[in-house]
Amino acid sequence: MIILDGKKTSNDIKEEIAVEVAEIKANGGRVPHLAAILVGTDGASMTYVNAKVKACEKIGFESTLIDLPEDTSEAVLLQKIHELNTNDAIDGFIVQLPLPKHIDEQKVLMAVDADKDVDGFHPTNVGKMALDLPSFLPATPYGILELLERYEVETSGKNVVVMGRSHIVGRPMSILMSQKRKAGDATVTVVHSRTKDLAEITKQADIIVAAIGISEFLKGDMVKDGVVIIDVGITRVADETKARGYRLAGDVDFESVSPKASYITPVPGGVGPMTIAMLLKNTLLAREIRS
Repeated sequence: MIILDGKKTSNDIKEEIAVEVAEIKANGGRVPHLAAILVGTDGASMTYVNAKVKACEKIGFESTLIDLPEDTSEAVLLQKIHELNTNDAIDGFIVQLPLPKHIDEQKVLMAVDADKDVDGFHPTNVGKMALDLPSFLPATPYGILELLERYEVETSGKNVVVMGRSHIVGRPMSILMSQKRKAGDATVTVVHSRTKDLAEITKQADIIVAAIGISEFLKGDMVKDGVVIIDVGITRVADETKARGYRLAGDVDFESVSPKASYITPVPGGVGPMTIAMLLKNTLLAREIRS
């Protein structure tokens, strides 16, 4: 079994980007600038955004954090998005999800300029991705592709099962894995909450991307020997033996699945760090497009 080390791989990518940023500076160019809008005080969101800001500092990007209170109106948020859309100093920006319930997420995502949408969520970018045109790929699927490529995991002709159909991970992942690309050319099946005999399908999979949102759902008796496991899930599970009172678990029961796996991502330290690295890569691309 080989661990697909997202932490190490993401650090490698950041170092590669830092070299490019240093070259831009040396040539008198403008360094990439990433902005983030955070609405409210959701703990996980604050952690993610702070990690993104620190990553920007580490590789030499400019970064801006717009921190708004929980009761911010949709109109005020849309105005902030408009300001970033029209600010030539900003190459790309993200609106951290989830948003408070009184704000229409879809309306907000539609308001982001597609050319600055480094999360890859805007319908224009999703459509380009589906048509295999140059676009910003959603950061988490992009990170998974990068992990598979860098560890030289064979995907061509393989049976891939994507667990989950979210717009952020499941659906784009199913499209990307079926396309003609290095980490692609696979036969893809999408399973979800309405799938019958789900375990019979996962047992046939050569590669499983678990993004179903249920902690430790995928068990060892649901996979075959030699399977490649990409675990996208991350959930806090109560654990009195831990000082924090909880542990982080993925959608895969690592203990029972890992003995059967040829490759597997850990949680934490697998897909999560890759998401941030690919967000930075998208921001560098946005800067190149705008230059």
